[in-house]
Amino acid sequence: MRLVVGLGNPGEKYARNRHNIGFMAADEIVRRHSFSVYRSKFQGELAEGTIGGEKVLVLKPMTFMNESGRAVHEAATFYKIAPEDILVLHDELDLAPGKLRTKRGGGHAGHNGLRSIHAHMGEGYGRLRLGIGHPGHKDRVSDYVLSDFAKADGDWLALLLDAVADNIAFALDGKDSDFTTRVAQAVQPPRSAKTEKSAGADTNKDSD
Repeated sequence: MRLVVGLGNPGEKYARNRHNIGFMAADEIVRRHSFSVYRSKFQGELAEGTIGGEKVLVLKPMTFMNESGRAVHEAATFYKIAPEDILVLHDELDLAPGKLRTKRGGGHAGHNGLRSIHAHMGEGYGRLRLGIGHPGHKDRVSDYVLSDFAKADGDWLALLLDAVADNIAFALDGKDSDFTTRVAQAVQPPRSAKTEKSAGADTNKDSD
């Protein structure tokens, strides 16, 4: 059994925020693979289904981002799911919009949701880092991630979410290179002066 965790903040106010791209990806996986409807459980919303012949749970913590670890810990403990069988989907400032990377273990890089999961589960879980770009200065980060995606982001965002849902079985099987390659082939994010340098091999697996 695998546990997929989408990170975000609950409520309509935050639904289209950049910080909620993890929720968006989780919802697309649930829709694409015909999971059960979400039900309230483990301080979150939980859906169940099958991907690649294996049972998969999708969890969206309803605790707000900085307490996400509580919901993850409750679900993992109840179902006896080891950290290495958990994949967390979250926003990543240090990747250009439409890019992604996978990561297994390592630090939380200051992400509040990951920080909370680290505190409850350790660092051994997998991460799917979904690029949202950086506002250019650290003082603008909070407003940026808690703002809605721009209308112009709609095309690359839809492509990314579709590609993640279509190919998530590879990530769950630990075939990170296959997963990122297939997603990269499906997604053609817009280029700009700000993202030109980072658009390239950013869909590779992290080694740190």
